[in-house]
Amino acid sequence: MNIIFVAAVCGIMYFLGTSKIGYHFTTALGSPIVIGLVLGLIYNDVAQGLLIGATIQLVYLGVIATGGNVPADQALAATIAIPIALQTGLSAEVAVGLAVPFGVLGVFLDQIRRTTNSIWVHKADKFAEAADMKGIMKCAIIYPAIFGFCLRFFPVFLINLVGAEAVTFVMDILPTWVITGFSIAGGLLPALGFSIIIITIGRKELLPYFFIGFFAVAYLGINTMAAAVFGSCIAILSIFNARKNSKGATL
Repeated sequence: MNIIFVAAVCGIMYFLGTSKIGYHFTTALGSPIVIGLVLGLIYNDVAQGLLIGATIQLVYLGVIATGGNVPADQALAATIAIPIALQTGLSAEVAVGLAVPFGVLGVFLDQIRRTTNSIWVHKADKFAEAADMKGIMKCAIIYPAIFGFCLRFFPVFLINLVGAEAVTFVMDILPTWVITGFSIAGGLLPALGFSIIIITIGRKELLPYFFIGFFAVAYLGINTMAAAVFGSCIAILSIFNARKNSKGATL
């Protein structure tokens, strides 16, 4: 596998996934599960790519960009952790532990972008005084896009060039208990993501369903398909009971 090609693809996906050029398109492209699919195709291991991407996605499931301020950058987390995990054979749980710090780092990159954009605003003011529409459009679209590409592409490109070797070296020298700790933390973080989204939508009465599903998977060992079937049946039963109770209250 050509590591330069993979690093370039990750850099481009990170830029496109955070560029806001077409909100629905970039939001989907910047999601870990889509990044996992693309990288899984490149590495000819779609199942593992989707597994790692979906596990990272669960961590950020309840994250909301209030007022446009992103509390964590799932796209950066995915474009760093997924390719390194696929190269080095890391488990999905350990990949999550690797992804979270980069998700925090992405917030600082976004702040740099926002601060730098103020330069183009002041330049646009000068173009507005001269009634230069082309200059205003360049300051609004072209210049921020060029700087955004440099800010997003090159860090991801460089980290992916050396990241796999660095991670392999670190994993070889780390004691077993540290790696086990990463795995445990990585297993708990997706559960935290589910909890956040349930609390966010204000339906605390749904928490028991979450814990039933979590412990059924953890202790009974049911797979994803079985969990989906059981969850769908419980959801349908809840809807039927809610409708029956509403009809009874109306009568």
